[in-house]
Amino acid sequence: MSREPSRKSSSALRATTSRSTKTPRLGAMPEWDLSDLYAAPDAPEVQRDLKAAAKEAARIKTAYQGRLADLAKDGGKLAGAIKDYEKLSDLVGKLGSYSGLYYVLDQTDPVRAKFNGDVSEALTKLYTDLIFFELELNQIDDATMDGALKHKDVKRYKPWLEDLRKEKPHQLDEKLERLFTEKSQTSRSAWNRLFDETMSALKFDVKGEKTPLTLEPTLNFLSSPDEKKRKAASEALSKVFKANLPLFTLITNTLAKDKEISDRWRNFKDVADSRNLANRVEGPVVDALVTSVRAAYPQLSHRYYAMKAKWLGKKKLASWDRNAPLPDKPERTITWAEAEKIVLKAYGNFAPEMATIAKQFFDKNWIDAAVKPGKAPGAFSASTVPSVHPYVMMNYLGKPRDVMTLAHELGHGVHQWLARAQGPLLAPTPLTLAETASVFGEMLTFKAILAETKDKRERKAMIAGKVEDMLNTVVRQVAFYTFERKVHEERRQGELTSDRINAIWLEIQGESLGPAIELKPGYEVFWTYVPHFIHSPFYVYAYAFGDCLVNSLYGLYAEAHPGFVAKYFDLLKAGGSKHHSELLAPFGLDARDPEFWNKGLKVIEGMIDELETMA
Repeated sequence: MSREPSRKSSSALRATTSRSTKTPRLGAMPEWDLSDLYAAPDAPEVQRDLKAAAKEAARIKTAYQGRLADLAKDGGKLAGAIKDYEKLSDLVGKLGSYSGLYYVLDQTDPVRAKFNGDVSEALTKLYTDLIFFELELNQIDDATMDGALKHKDVKRYKPWLEDLRKEKPHQLDEKLERLFTEKSQTSRSAWNRLFDETMSALKFDVKGEKTPLTLEPTLNFLSSPDEKKRKAASEALSKVFKANLPLFTLITNTLAKDKEISDRWRNFKDVADSRNLANRVEGPVVDALVTSVRAAYPQLSHRYYAMKAKWLGKKKLASWDRNAPLPDKPERTITWAEAEKIVLKAYGNFAPEMATIAKQFFDKNWIDAAVKPGKAPGAFSASTVPSVHPYVMMNYLGKPRDVMTLAHELGHGVHQWLARAQGPLLAPTPLTLAETASVFGEMLTFKAILAETKDKRERKAMIAGKVEDMLNTVVRQVAFYTFERKVHEERRQGELTSDRINAIWLEIQGESLGPAIELKPGYEVFWTYVPHFIHSPFYVYAYAFGDCLVNSLYGLYAEAHPGFVAKYFDLLKAGGSKHHSELLAPFGLDARDPEFWNKGLKVIEGMIDELETMA
């Protein structure tokens, strides 16, 4: 049973109804209608379901603890137990999803924080009653399990049961598992919450702005056409990050040590082994990806940023110039209504069904788009539970890159929607494939806009923007992964000082970005705001995995690969019910082959080649 609330403000609890936020530049933007989960935090259904979930967890424990091995001798009885467990998983997932989504709308609101904390504690207590279930399933001998799998109702869960078997060497006895689960509330979860609430409360004084800004609009200035504004934003970020550096260093050291303790007890040797197991991907596959990307730095990021420096009339780019727009790039603000039209048209041209699914997110307020005080930064798509539907969160500012973010998150949403039929235990997709639909959605949108762009300046700017997005997705994320590896490996030998973490960051960033970018004083603390380091160690390589995979997939689509759309939908509908090798086989792709990664990287290299001819 997943312990994560599927991804996860006023001073009074209130119902979340269908509304929109209107801005002069961007038009009306949707706000979440969370009533498909619960009408309000104080709605009677919340307490009803919390009590029902606790009661059902206790019943399952009484009915099945110590008996699963015997039940497995009768496939029908084992299937009944698994179905009970799955049904409860959907209910607790619904509760966790609601409290998490309600909280991210304003992480500075103590009432929302308390509600989310209280629900999380209640669910943790419930999880401890159910720890026995997966442990006992793994204690069933192979012969008995093989017999049970002959029953059609058990056979349906075979992928989930096989995944559980992979975790067996790393599971502890029930008492220790209960301790780890209960202590998570005052260890990892507490430090995660401290990071989130601290980051949401930070204010940045950007020179020229009348009032202090939150993180998201300040980061947005790093892509401003005004160099003075980019520099001012970078300096404001650095100043605040430095002021909070002792706290972020303590959080990083504590969470890295917490992970080391867990890894040691669970017999994980490499710092990334637990993530690879969760992703259902083999270590050598990840190593092949990382090695291929790092070897390609000179042909990709180093070459592109040297070219960009010339475009901007500089010998070197300052670190705050990395995401600067091209000097002759046409600047325009894209309203929310325009963004919706662009993405749905691109999706519809690929497959009408995809556009129909995505349109629900706009029509039914499954998106929260506007930037608001206290709202979590960034963007995500929360799968919630199969019995409801996904929700997308954004901080939309009207830039072309925001349109790509919308296409990205809607790709996740479509994927999660299509996988719902697999049920709570089989719908969740490993991170290695979870980025496939999102990056593919971006590519569809980019190609659709590019096809309609005739002006040479606009075309060059679009291709350059796409290259930068791909460098951020592939090169930057592999650099993040390399940074994490160094931090976690060194933490095994003792605490890291702020200066040491800063030095690792600069070393890795310098390697990945190349000699054309000058890492200015203050940039050494920019590791502090990356939430993936805190919430999901080693998550980041999934972005590079997804981007290179999509480059290969899109190449097949462009070549009119037989039955591509049907095969692609089958991949999305499978959710987590199949290994990545099985899902890629119909396309003739194999992630174990280094050439697979090189093929994806060649797509980026080819776009840089095209830009050189334009220059």
